[in-house]
Amino acid sequence: MFPGEQEKNDCGAWIRDFFEKNGPGCNAVIGISGGKDSSIVAALCVEALGKDRVIGVLMPNGEQHDIDMAQLLVSHLGIRHFVVNIHDAVAGLTGQIPFELSKQSRENLPPRIRMATLYAVSQSHNGRVANTCNLSEDWVGYSTRYGDSVGDFSPCSNLTVQEVKAIGRVIGLPECLVEKVPIDGLCGKTDEDNLGFTYAELDRYIRTGEIDDLAHKERIDHLHEINQFKLQLMPSFKPML
Repeated sequence: MFPGEQEKNDCGAWIRDFFEKNGPGCNAVIGISGGKDSSIVAALCVEALGKDRVIGVLMPNGEQHDIDMAQLLVSHLGIRHFVVNIHDAVAGLTGQIPFELSKQSRENLPPRIRMATLYAVSQSHNGRVANTCNLSEDWVGYSTRYGDSVGDFSPCSNLTVQEVKAIGRVIGLPECLVEKVPIDGLCGKTDEDNLGFTYAELDRYIRTGEIDDLAHKERIDHLHEINQFKLQLMPSFKPML
């Protein structure tokens, strides 16, 4: 059995089971960025449900330099897709806020508008929204809360980057999609530039506890600790009645 084949098969079975229990006949709605995660989640859903039940949504914010990768993916899979340019929504909302947004607010607004867009598509097309995060990103909080961190089902959130890539290869995606350098889509830097360590290093640490660079270990542990809230349900007060 090839690396990633067992995970692909098990994940496909999990997706089918989710839809049988949480929306028989519903469609999987996936935000397509052109990166490996959305590409592999889309491919898994096509294999599990059939291409007629998978809808891709491309959401550039104005001009997207790598939109051709997203177009390659939907063409390769043969899935129905919509293109929704969120630029006017981002600019319109930004213009209505009566103060200067912080850098973090400006960077996180587009992912949150994208998620609102996905749910608009989903609710209009009998859908369930796919979360496309992986374990490596979630481990260090590399996602936008109430943006790409949410969804109705999450096929890859317990798989590391290396494990997700293995699924992409065994499922037959073009190598350029599997190995596309991950860019955050917020400030134009690569994921690894922002994080300060490689995904290969992070994945090894997650799975084995082994790491060679102690400064990187300290940074990973710090990020993991301060971002736990993103993975937990919202705290709520429980009155003593």
